[in-house]
Amino acid sequence: MPTNKNALTRYKFLDEMLSDRHHFYDIHDLTEKCNEKLIAAGLPEVTQRCIEKDIHYLEYDPFFAEVERFRVSNRKCLRYADPSFSIFKKELSNEESNLILEVLNTIGQFDGLAHFEWLERFKMGLGLKERPKVISFSNNPYLQNSNLLGVLFDYISNQVVVELEYHTFSDIEKKTIVFHPYLLKQYNNRWYIIGAADSDKKILNFALDRIDKVSTLPEIKFVPCEENLDVRFEDVVGVTLYEDRKVEHIIFWVSDYSKDYIITKPIHDSQKHLKNNTLDAFTKKYPNLRNGAIFSIDCIPNYELIRELCSFGKELIVLSPSSIQNDIFNRIKSMFDGYSAIRT
Repeated sequence: MPTNKNALTRYKFLDEMLSDRHHFYDIHDLTEKCNEKLIAAGLPEVTQRCIEKDIHYLEYDPFFAEVERFRVSNRKCLRYADPSFSIFKKELSNEESNLILEVLNTIGQFDGLAHFEWLERFKMGLGLKERPKVISFSNNPYLQNSNLLGVLFDYISNQVVVELEYHTFSDIEKKTIVFHPYLLKQYNNRWYIIGAADSDKKILNFALDRIDKVSTLPEIKFVPCEENLDVRFEDVVGVTLYEDRKVEHIIFWVSDYSKDYIITKPIHDSQKHLKNNTLDAFTKKYPNLRNGAIFSIDCIPNYELIRELCSFGKELIVLSPSSIQNDIFNRIKSMFDGYSAIRT
């Protein structure tokens, strides 16, 4: 019987990997992965012989784990015969059960996630009783490929490399890319998958409704994301990030009619309501804008930002920089030309 004081920690790591149905692990993989986790936890590495003894110990009293051995491409792989087996199972308290049910019900409201096969099985397995919905999220029931949400969620959670077959709206010709998926992000009732291209590890995003096919590539080693994606997108509105553009200090006027909407639902997290001397300076420069309020945001210009600013119509006017003014002016002019051409 192993007596190493870190044995329980190793059992936890091995328990996770032996339950994994998304990757094939032989004894070398199990040793390598376990050592990576031990190092990350500040613990010493162990030998392959130690891992072999650990697995042998799990198969006998008190755990009685049924470990099956099978071959994949001449590799002798190991895993639990029952993927739901774990040596760390325990009963949930009522408080834990209620919390998990609330989380599951919340997840199930998203279109696509509601169709997880394991969702209902998980509820039934835990003996959770249904309760009325207390939170409702907006979703687009007609969004194409929303069923991919559950599939991609699974691949991200289990760090599976995929091959995406996709097209763009401007080019219907299908393209393929080997992709390391990191994050599902929703913006404007559309879902995006964010991850890294296998070729150069560049961060990209793809709208789910433009993905035609997803195939798994378990033979390719998954490369985790080395940056905080929340930080990466904190300087943009939406999901489009142009790495060659800099953060702009954008100042805009909003009418009295719409200013409360802007105050209570900021266009960007950096939004500030300009007052006192700064407000007086702009009031003098633009005397025709005496009423209303003036705000500033600091973000990287992209398509989503321009669309958001334009959505307020005449109730919002960008005062600086001129580059943003020009983008909005050109869009309004294009709309004007389009309507002028069809008016009778």
